[in-house]
Amino acid sequence: MENKDLTNINDAAYQKLIDNITTLWGEAKSKAIAAVNTELLDANWHTGKYIVEYEQGGKQRAEYGKRLLVNLAKDLTARNGKGFNRTNLTYMRKLYLAFPKCGTLSHKLTWSHYYELLKCDNTLEMQFYYKESIKECWKVRELKRQMKSCLFQRLALSTDKAGVLALANEGHQVQTPQDIIRDPFVLEFAGLPKQKRYKESDLEKALKDHMEQFLLEMGRGFVYVFRAL
Repeated sequence: MENKDLTNINDAAYQKLIDNITTLWGEAKSKAIAAVNTELLDANWHTGKYIVEYEQGGKQRAEYGKRLLVNLAKDLTARNGKGFNRTNLTYMRKLYLAFPKCGTLSHKLTWSHYYELLKCDNTLEMQFYYKESIKECWKVRELKRQMKSCLFQRLALSTDKAGVLALANEGHQVQTPQDIIRDPFVLEFAGLPKQKRYKESDLEKALKDHMEQFLLEMGRGFVYVFRAL
């Protein structure tokens, strides 16, 4: 006699059972990922610490340090496998130097976040993106986008900082010339005065002024053909 499936998939209790197990495993995976991220960050930080401490161990080690990361990359990879190339070791070292106290590392961010943050030109810029990433819960892709759009520099130059942050938090991206007009950064090349917003006509006039002057300075062979009134 053929066995019949006695479970009613439309039964509310059965659906709740499915939901409970799904939630349980989802939470377990999230905790596992968070734990792995914590351990990875701590291991990277301590690796950077060991490297810096070794470099500071005297003149002989300082001389060896000229090729330290190259040698470490080769030997650690041979012993432990992937993850220890020269670039990674360089950023582990940078991580320790940027955050000399391990307790100041936020585990809300991943190693990939820190990898991008450590590319910043100065400490103030890095700290800005670091805090914004935590506050706004930026994914790595969003962090990279904001850094590429020079959010920090635009805020530093703008008198309308609230407006710039609003655009950034809305996921604003420059897609058309009109988007550039709305961005409140200082167009030094165009010679526009520092102000909160720019009119399209002001920008167009300033760019034409500079383009005409630029071509005139280039000398013979360059002609400014037309300027609309």
